Amino acid sequence: MPAPSDLIYGLEDRPHFTAAIFAALQHVLASFVGIITPTLIVGSVLGLDSEVPYLISMALFVSGLGTFVQAKRFGPIGSGLLCLQGTSFSFLSVILSAGFLVKSRGGGTDEILSTIFGVCFCAAFVEVALSQFIGKLRKLITPVVTGTIITLMGLSLLKVAMTDMAGGFGASDLGSASNMGLAGLVLITIVVLNRFNIPLLRLSAIIIALTLGFAVAWFMGRVDFAQMPHVPLMSLPVPFKYGFSFDLLAFIPIAVIFLVSPLEAAGDLTANSMISRQPVSGPVYIRRIKSGLLADGLNSALAATFNSLPMVTFAQNNGVIQLTGVASRYVAFFIAGILVLLGLFPIIGAVLQLMPKPVLGGATLIMFGTVAVAGIKILSEAGLHRRNMLIVAISLGMGLGVAAVPEVLRELPKALHNIFESPITVGAFCAIILNIFLPEEYQEPELTEFDPEAATFTVLQDPPTSPEAEPLPAREVAHLNGQDI
Repeated sequence: MPAPSDLIYGLEDRPHFTAAIFAALQHVLASFVGIITPTLIVGSVLGLDSEVPYLISMALFVSGLGTFVQAKRFGPIGSGLLCLQGTSFSFLSVILSAGFLVKSRGGGTDEILSTIFGVCFCAAFVEVALSQFIGKLRKLITPVVTGTIITLMGLSLLKVAMTDMAGGFGASDLGSASNMGLAGLVLITIVVLNRFNIPLLRLSAIIIALTLGFAVAWFMGRVDFAQMPHVPLMSLPVPFKYGFSFDLLAFIPIAVIFLVSPLEAAGDLTANSMISRQPVSGPVYIRRIKSGLLADGLNSALAATFNSLPMVTFAQNNGVIQLTGVASRYVAFFIAGILVLLGLFPIIGAVLQLMPKPVLGGATLIMFGTVAVAGIKILSEAGLHRRNMLIVAISLGMGLGVAAVPEVLRELPKALHNIFESPITVGAFCAIILNIFLPEEYQEPELTEFDPEAATFTVLQDPPTSPEAEPLPAREVAHLNGQDI
């Protein structure tokens, strides 16, 4: 668990308005591109350009609603943590497949979107149902499994961050000196500001760095407001604006991803709990995971209702908590409000869309790295003995191997290919199967022998064979055993 000094504001603390706004803006800036990018990809690939601005607005709007639900908690719904909800890349391939399926039948824009959102609405209840049994699946959600998944998520995201630093996917000037210089400026600014023991500087390090990078990019001619897309002044949410359709062939692969995505969400919630100094084992932890997954599923159904892609708990915001030291769930209310405003007034989001990829990449590299480190910390606390090392080694190797050489999956049936093309899915399945298959190693309990005359304990690593075993003071051994004498 992080030391108390690592957090400026704990989970139930209420930061003052300025601190809350600073922290909220950093979460929004860290996740903004992640929220809108899946929608941009789906829109461009399926030829839905005319609807993309509205779909982006709805993605931001629903992200705000989902974040509020997760943090506020409504009965059994919501984790009560500072965890931001956003559209997931995990569903991209199956959603595109569903779109192409409709398109191949001659369906137009409305038919494509009505099928995608109708199928996603129904499939979201797969996760809702699964969340109710999560307490009975504690053997699956062990520290070695969640630690592996979190580490894999952080490591697999680093490629995205590094590509953004170089200029973004498909950039003609990929890796140019100007791109790397902008990214380096942002990264160095964050590091330098975190060197000072001034809470306000640490709190605002990311937003200061991003603002500085944006300003420098503007002076370099990298930001052109004339290229800002034409958008309406306000976008109002309309439930099932494009209609509601269902297709079984499209439903099955999306439903399967909804079976897998809770593993990623459970890992994110575990990392968030650990960074926020909350339990990562026991009934409170299981209840929090169950409530968080229930909210994830219902938020995805809500997203489909308001014409957006499925929602998941974002991993990168755990890195923001780690960097800012703000874990207060009340900050999530500010985040939710900002995202809803961005959704209702798309002109604001259009300006943020102009932020060059290298500027964002410099910040996300650190954030994704801290996600990986959070996973490593969970693994170290779980104990990296022979069994756990084997699980971690194979799971990370398979996950990162698929990411590096995706051609290994080309002989799989299309349905299985869609499932296992995600390195996180591959690593998660490996970790779970190995965790079940490999028996737990027996840990020999430490034996102690008490000498009442000297008031000392003798620590015996093995059965007593030597009278020269070194005695320890009774109070010290009792302290190590969590006792008070």
